[in-house]
Amino acid sequence: MSEIFISSILGKTVINTQGHEIGKLWDLIMVPGEVFPEVSHLLVKKGRRILSIPWNRISLFNRFVISIAGATNHLPEYIAKDGEILVKRDILDKQIVDVNGAKVVRVNDLKLGSYKEHLCIFFVDIGFRGLLRRLGYEHLGEKIAGILKKQLPHQHISWEYVQLLEMNLSRLTLTVAREQMKELHPADLAHIISQIPTKNIQTVLNSLDTETAGEAIHELEPELRSRVISQLDSEQASDILEEMDPDEAADVLGDLPEEKAQELLGLMDVEEAEDIQELMEHEEDTAGGLMNSEFLAISSELTVEDALKEVRLLAPDVETVYYVYVTNPDERLQGVVSLKELIMAPPNSSISELMSTNLKTVDVEAAPEEILEIIAKYNLIAVPVLDKEDKMAGIVTVDDILELFLPYALRRRRHHHH
Repeated sequence: MSEIFISSILGKTVINTQGHEIGKLWDLIMVPGEVFPEVSHLLVKKGRRILSIPWNRISLFNRFVISIAGATNHLPEYIAKDGEILVKRDILDKQIVDVNGAKVVRVNDLKLGSYKEHLCIFFVDIGFRGLLRRLGYEHLGEKIAGILKKQLPHQHISWEYVQLLEMNLSRLTLTVAREQMKELHPADLAHIISQIPTKNIQTVLNSLDTETAGEAIHELEPELRSRVISQLDSEQASDILEEMDPDEAADVLGDLPEEKAQELLGLMDVEEAEDIQELMEHEEDTAGGLMNSEFLAISSELTVEDALKEVRLLAPDVETVYYVYVTNPDERLQGVVSLKELIMAPPNSSISELMSTNLKTVDVEAAPEEILEIIAKYNLIAVPVLDKEDKMAGIVTVDDILELFLPYALRRRRHHHH
């Protein structure tokens, strides 16, 4: 059997081997297959009744003839079952995520083909050509395109790159699509989330691990971000927040109603919730509101060798590792060493000899303009933030501060080229 489009067979007359009409093809029932979803039954409309015919009864299936073998006097009527997937009803004209192209698209047509004696979905057609075909104008479209010396492009997505958005369809989703969702850049995921109906967002988030889901949610515009978090189950929302950097989690919680934010904080690990709450107490547009409370800090008494061991141990928990800060037991900042300096220094030299003590810092109340000026003037990747007692409270990184000054469109572009 050659490959056929569903639009070319829906409504076709279905006959028996004697050539008598049984009815018109109404829809196809799909089940998960070995590689592609498979057709298990044909649904045929006869008068007001819908008949259900198993695939193994089909003797011919192509654009011209659909015929059924054996006796056709007592074909069973179709009884709808929960969770069942009907191609026309559930997939055609629905929005899907094209994982490969990281975008949400509409299914205009589906390409079916034979795989190991089963009728399977191979591709979804998301292009203008597919839409014209549905309307019966594909040839006319080709002619017009020909006159204009243009091609009418084929826009297909292989089923393996498709992530269905409806909850009841997720069992048809191939694991490969889920795996690929995880590989997408958080900014691309955020773009997908912002395009789909709110009711489908959870399906996308469920196909991601909590860390990736957290990164994607943080990339959303604040209003949508709050809406998404508010709609999630509280346990899931708090798990996702726990995976975020504390400053990002504080941003998200800061936009939620006080009661909801407190509920989610209450479900989180106590220590992390405290860190986040502390960050939330600062005004949003100050160093305190922008800073990340996770940074690398070591003692000046260490040797370079021991310091590197310490850094390896601490690094998984912090976002920025370019600088290692040297603090005394009172958490007061004494100096800073760059990771490069640490790697290049002789292993038994001491940190106190190596560290720079000419430190540039800001206090928790510092305005964004002041932070930007220091970062730009001294070419820093991050600047330490000191609290009222001169203890080190966190760092503001160059990307945190730039994000504040870049217009939204530019930010998106920057993420795209990451």
